[in-house]
Amino acid sequence: MRNKTIRPVLAAAVLLAGACSGNQAHRGDCVHAVDETTGRTAASCLPLAPDSARVDLAAPRFTHPTRITNPLHPTARVTQTVYGGQESGKPFRTEVTLLPGTRTITWGDRTIHALTSQYVAFSAGRVEEVADDWYAQADDGSVWYLGESVFNYDNGVVADTEGTWQAGRDGAPGAMIMPAHPHKGDVYRTENLPGVVFEQVTVRGVGQTVDGPYGRITDAMTVHELHLDGTTEDKVFAPGYGEFSTGSPAGDLEAVSLAVPTDAKHAPVPPGLTALTGAVRTAHATPTPAKVRAAQAAWDTYRAADAVPPLLRRQMTRDLNTWQKSPADRAAALRTEQNTTDLRLRYEPLATVDLARLALWARQLEIDARAADAGAVAGDVTCLELIGRRGDTPKSAALAADLKKAREAADRKDTGAAGSSAKELQADIGSGH
Repeated sequence: MRNKTIRPVLAAAVLLAGACSGNQAHRGDCVHAVDETTGRTAASCLPLAPDSARVDLAAPRFTHPTRITNPLHPTARVTQTVYGGQESGKPFRTEVTLLPGTRTITWGDRTIHALTSQYVAFSAGRVEEVADDWYAQADDGSVWYLGESVFNYDNGVVADTEGTWQAGRDGAPGAMIMPAHPHKGDVYRTENLPGVVFEQVTVRGVGQTVDGPYGRITDAMTVHELHLDGTTEDKVFAPGYGEFSTGSPAGDLEAVSLAVPTDAKHAPVPPGLTALTGAVRTAHATPTPAKVRAAQAAWDTYRAADAVPPLLRRQMTRDLNTWQKSPADRAAALRTEQNTTDLRLRYEPLATVDLARLALWARQLEIDARAADAGAVAGDVTCLELIGRRGDTPKSAALAADLKKAREAADRKDTGAAGSSAKELQADIGSGH
């Protein structure tokens, strides 16, 4: 789970150890903890590792930076990963998608082509944070984080862009996000611009075995991460997934539900999943107690007949239970259909699933416009735009024009016009999705 960043204007910069308390054995650096809520700077230094433990101090060389082959950060091979869990007591879900093309980043005297990964986080079904993350692999096999463009949302609109940084700007260096050959005790900084973003990672174990969506996964790595506000969290990285889990089931948790192509199965879509998709879509469009019960029955039939990742199973059960208690609960209905769409990744190409997601958000736009919920409408349009940036989605002139009209309506909080655009968008996308 992403650690919230600190407002740069309130955060402390790197100071000399002579002005700090604590025993610092790494070139005299001192990074002060900054309270996330108040922005107040602590007097003492964070417990940073000495240089002797760090594996990220050598200057990386980038000959073929977009050929990312590091098994614990398989950015170039995993086209989409879906995460689930909870944060601050609310259902939490994330889509991480490899975007087409590259971004050129100048870091010192190096010009580096980086891959872009789109991070979209949803709280209780609604967009909460969006980021474009830029990654490149060095010649030694280590993967470097070259920055991110962050947008934090509140009630469907951008509240701030805190956490945005780019290597080569404002003194920001690139940061190692995965060593080439990690060993227990290795230390590296995955973000290293104190006062804006900062994370120190210590490898706790390698060669671990963890439970994956569809079985045991070997050669995983566990780490302990220190943040700028002084908090810490544990993470797991696994081959075929990259970042696999953060936190714990008892508290805040962001863990892999499934990833493609890692978890893709070359088999026809099971009839039970087709029936579930149809039942949930029908209930979502015009919810009634009978339709929600039909969706529950379809889920019971499907999960008894097919392997369902444990996290998705728990989430689907939770969201359907909530929806049955209140059929008019738009958030529970939305989350249920999001879960159903995620299940389709196992059997269908990402292009097909993303097209279904476009159709889902176009229907949601109509639902939220009917409810005159301007914040939800704005968030719905954002989700349509984000999926439209992915390389596998349609780029028709009609769809682009109608999405532009929806954005304009959302920006002026005209929910009636947004509802009309929603109908046009659904026609553009096609009724079969």
